[in-house]
Amino acid sequence: MSASSPVTTSLLSAAKSPYSPAEVDAILLGILGAPREVRQQGWHALITSSAQAELVDALNARLEQLGAERAVGAAPGSPERVKALREAMDAHGVTGFLVPRGDRYQGEYVPACADRLAHATGFTGSAGGAIITRDGGAVFTDGRYAIQIKQQVNSDLLSPLLYSESSLSQWMVEHLGERDVIGFDPWLMTPQTFDALCEKLARTSITLRALETNLVDATWPDRPAEPLAPVFPHPPEFAGMASAEKRAELLCALRKQGATACLLTATEATAWLLNLRGGDVPFTPLALGYSLCIDDGSELGELHLFMDARKLTRAAYMELEAGGVHIHELETILSMLTRLGQRGHQRVHCDKRSAPLKLVQALKAAGAQVITGQDPTALPRARKNSVEREGTRAAHVRDGVAVVKFLHWLDAELAREQPMDEITASDQLEAFRAQGEHFRGLSFPSISGLGPNGAIIHYRATQESRRTFTPHTLYLIDSGAQYSDGTTDITRTLAVGEPTEQMKLHVTLVLKGMIQLTLARFPAGTLGTQLDLLARQALWQHGLNFAHGTGHGVGSYLSVHEGPQSISPRHNDTALEPGMILSNEPGFYKEDAYGIRLENLIMVTPPEPIAGGEVDMLGFETLTLVPFDLRLIRADLLTPRETDWLNAYHGRVRAALSPLLDEAARAWLEQATRSI
Repeated sequence: MSASSPVTTSLLSAAKSPYSPAEVDAILLGILGAPREVRQQGWHALITSSAQAELVDALNARLEQLGAERAVGAAPGSPERVKALREAMDAHGVTGFLVPRGDRYQGEYVPACADRLAHATGFTGSAGGAIITRDGGAVFTDGRYAIQIKQQVNSDLLSPLLYSESSLSQWMVEHLGERDVIGFDPWLMTPQTFDALCEKLARTSITLRALETNLVDATWPDRPAEPLAPVFPHPPEFAGMASAEKRAELLCALRKQGATACLLTATEATAWLLNLRGGDVPFTPLALGYSLCIDDGSELGELHLFMDARKLTRAAYMELEAGGVHIHELETILSMLTRLGQRGHQRVHCDKRSAPLKLVQALKAAGAQVITGQDPTALPRARKNSVEREGTRAAHVRDGVAVVKFLHWLDAELAREQPMDEITASDQLEAFRAQGEHFRGLSFPSISGLGPNGAIIHYRATQESRRTFTPHTLYLIDSGAQYSDGTTDITRTLAVGEPTEQMKLHVTLVLKGMIQLTLARFPAGTLGTQLDLLARQALWQHGLNFAHGTGHGVGSYLSVHEGPQSISPRHNDTALEPGMILSNEPGFYKEDAYGIRLENLIMVTPPEPIAGGEVDMLGFETLTLVPFDLRLIRADLLTPRETDWLNAYHGRVRAALSPLLDEAARAWLEQATRSI
């Protein structure tokens, strides 16, 4: 039984809160369901805008009570969890169940309540999926998690597989029989994924069945509540464009397509369009919800937001109200889409990458014509406006200061032979970042890997796995931050003690690839795929490679992994355009020894003429301002052009950051950026 709540009706009434103690408990459970950082922010404003100290203390105490009372069930991926899921399959008449990584918004990060793949299988990677059957199953992921999936998945229960070894459809064809009926949650699968799977299974008798109940949720007694992190406006001084201007452009694009409405299902689309930020998922300032734009003949169209109104701060609510946005509870979206389809002659655009099958089927069933394509906000969001460009430059200066302070501190600590481990190091880097203006948190879990752990591409240190710093190895630190004016992501590989010649060779080859991509000039219409080999050529010449893309898109105080642009061997038909931000991060990973990755963020620059040329060429501006470890660079392997670039880059870093550092850190930076 729950302990008596210190949040009383009289306290709430005195603060003019519209909620009862029971309703407050529901909100507090939503706060507990949000990322931990939310509990350190102004969530009290969701309950009352005029909370006095006594009520704030009571709310904090009640939050702690509810957190302590939450039940903790069997370990994720344990035999008990899998057994319960299999029993649920029998009860629902299916012989297997699909468990994707994504939630109903298909975002990279999911709230705790939607982390179904981790709950059911134990695998915590950010990409993958699973099929669990009555007597077996498999978990799939890509090459980034090759080591991690083997460590986390109980192979006695489920087979850990890479997509290069087998796909979901291939596994189903090889392991399932003609009487098998595989259940899935239509909220968690897009039509594109569903159609592709059906095509692969067309010559089999395997049946796919959409279930009204998600079997993982049904067998998850300690499942967290849906998150309720505060939603707040993203002001024009950071956004650069008013929401009304964005809505007008969206409506214009829809009319050119011949669409009468647009359903925005990717959370970053709604965040960008309405200039809203939140905190429902880790590391990315997103508020979970959908939006629907309907062409009613007006300049801005009719805009509907489907989101739990309890998480809207007063400032956000007033902004939305002033913009004429209609706010609905999330669960009403199905009925709204049904009514829209029944109007007749409706052509509704849906994002092929994020629209749930459930919503698309509802539109079609109601008589609407569904147009599937790229999210219409994706390209405008990727092409940063002038305010966002200046914002990200300013954010990278602050971020550079924090990282240089960290590198100076780390060198000093190791020189004094102070005990150091992976978690202590990354925590200190976060502390330096937190000192910076507009800091809002990390942009992803820091990858702090020493020696063999650095060879795990998406390694995350735990109390059990963390390594203590020892000489003669490499330390890889991949980290980033969210600032109100920009999102950062940087990787450096550092020598711990005296590096071997092999280490120096490998680091220098990776650096050569980074520099070659940085120096690229290319015509309009160039795809990232066409540039990817520049980052790999030096490694290829030595019979080496890396099993991940070279670059991902980056948002503006949004997702650190943002499309549609990328630089990768995998084909992407999005041309690079001015204002797009990407990472430039080649690497090399020697299993059980060390990992190397060097990463800067770069921004596509407008086309400019080249002396003697006939075609104006785009290029890249480097945003990141942090030195490379010269102890690991073999100058004899660099071309004169590469050497000139490195020296000029280090000079730029020194000029930008030195005035912002104390004397000791400034002296360290002078040495770290010396010419070679």
